[in-house]
Formats: sequence, C-alpha cells, structure tokens
Amino acid sequence: MNEQGLKGLVMNKKYLWLLAISGFLISFDQIIKMYVHTHFTLGESYTVINNFFNLTYVRNFGAAFGFLAESHPSFREIFFLTMPPIALGIILTILRGVKNDDTKQIIALSSIFGGAIGNYIDRLRFRYVIDFLDFHLYGKWSWPAFNIADMAIVGGVGLLLFLMFMENKNKESEVKS
Repeated sequence: MNEQGLKGLVMNKKYLWLLAISGFLISFDQIIKMYVHTHFTLGESYTVINNFFNLTYVRNFGAAFGFLAESHPSFREIFFLTMPPIALGIILTILRGVKNDDTKQIIALSSIFGGAIGNYIDRLRFRYVIDFLDFHLYGKWSWPAFNIADMAIVGGVGLLLFLMFMENKNKESEVKS
C-alpha cells in the first residue's frame, strides 16, 4: 500500500469506529426492542431480579424520563422528528475535528450517535420509543424505564464530560507548574 493509501486509511479510522460502535448499538437496541414489542403486551413485566429489576414494555412518547410526553402531539412529533437529525449532524461535525488517535472521544461520540439513531428508528416507525429496562427497589423507589439506546447516549455524554473534566484538570496543572 502506498503512502497516500495508508494516510487515507488512517484518516478514516474514526469513521470506521463510528460505524462499528454505532452499528453494534443500533442492532443490539433494535433486536431487543423488537423482541419486547412482539413478545410482551403493553405494561407486561417479567421479573429478572426480585424487588430490583424487571423487563417491562413501556411506550415513551416523550424524551428522557417522559420529558415533553404531555405536550401537544403536533409539537412533540415535529420536535422529535427534527431534533435527532440536527443532533446527528452536530455529532458528525464534532467528530470531524477529533484527532484520529483520540479513541475515548471517538467512542463517546459514536455511542451517542448510535443511541440517537436507535431511538430515532422507533420514532419513525411508531411515533414513540420502546423502553423496557425497569429498575425499582421494593416498590418504594422506581426509576423511569429506559432502553439500550438511552444507556448509550447517557454513557457517551458521561464519558465526554469526564474527558472534559480531566482535560481542564490537566490544563490547570500545567498552568500551576
């Protein structure tokens, strides 16, 4: 392989990561959602860990934790069908500026990207998102149901925040030195 071809391959490494990570997350998320959608009735719950974790079929018409679920259906539909493509464009723009060897940031952005597409597929197909991971504690405390795509988004954002914190901490250390 000549130097030009090798340089092109290296430059595309981050996009290969994006395709691999987001592709895996989208597939995994959609397979489980389709299983829940076709094998559970709405509201049906299966206990995985007694008094702690169930698989429960929930339809989320809003965003995280039901945000905007009670808003006017026309507004909600327009909002949830237009925002994800904008967010995906922003992620791709940010990724473009990321160094090819910044694997942690590439993984974080790819996770957010894959999670956003996973939930967007639901919105396009059903006009709601299928949630199924239901954590609770003896019926006294309950976390809103969520899905694999939500975990990917939250995990990616969490990793980005951690990386930003560490970068700022390193800059502060350099200034003090």
